[in-house]
Amino acid sequence: MRLALFQPAIPQNVGACIRLSACFGLELDVVGPTAFRMDDRAMKRAALDYGPLSHLTVHADWDAFQAARPPGRLILFTTKGATPLPDFAFRSGDVLLFGSEPTGAPDFVHQAADARVVIPIRQGARSLNLAVSAGIAVYAATTAAPAPGADPVCAPRPLQPDA
Repeated sequence: MRLALFQPAIPQNVGACIRLSACFGLELDVVGPTAFRMDDRAMKRAALDYGPLSHLTVHADWDAFQAARPPGRLILFTTKGATPLPDFAFRSGDVLLFGSEPTGAPDFVHQAADARVVIPIRQGARSLNLAVSAGIAVYAATTAAPAPGADPVCAPRPLQPDA
């Protein structure tokens, strides 16, 4: 399973996703162009103390991302999604893709997606922050379809009865 960000505009969201992907053991793809510099110094500052960024790949553009992407479904998270998150069945090879913060994903990205998923939120609310959405999606996906050999910390735990 991988996490991918399409043309992110806010470096702090990328930093949060770097930490998220490191903590869950996922590869992270950033599809450019971004609205900020993606040099080593900036990314190390955004990632704080999460060490080497070997799990981060920056792609110049959509075509470069598509050419480098390993086999697996492309799952686009969008406020215009067709399938509510609780109803979606994840697979271990899925790529969880999130659009740009101010504009979302363009039509050609929607068309390339194998599935479109929406995180249900309260009616009248516009959307969640990119990093918050990614965290919700990564947790849901990794507990539903843990990768072979995945750390059991991500395994769902049985509910405890009320005391």
